[in-house]
Amino acid sequence: MAAVSTNIKIEQSLKEESQALFESLGLSMSTAVNMFLRQAVREQAIPFRVGKPVPNEETLEAIREIQRMKADPSLGKSYTDVDAMMKDLLA
Repeated sequence: MAAVSTNIKIEQSLKEESQALFESLGLSMSTAVNMFLRQAVREQAIPFRVGKPVPNEETLEAIREIQRMKADPSLGKSYTDVDAMMKDLLA
């Protein structure tokens, strides 16, 4: 099948960083883009996760801590008054 040219607009720095990466992998920009397009067609989807960033380990641990505290309220301290909470936090 004959190849056709396609023009896309990307930031200069993204182009340079991408080219450096692909070259380090032994690929040209054209080959890398073709790989992406073939995989997208094969999967009938974007071939990588598109969405909100996954929380880092520190955030995940904070989430787990809150879940433990919800399951066992004696693990944390509760307040019925914002002023008391602020006084305790600032102490």
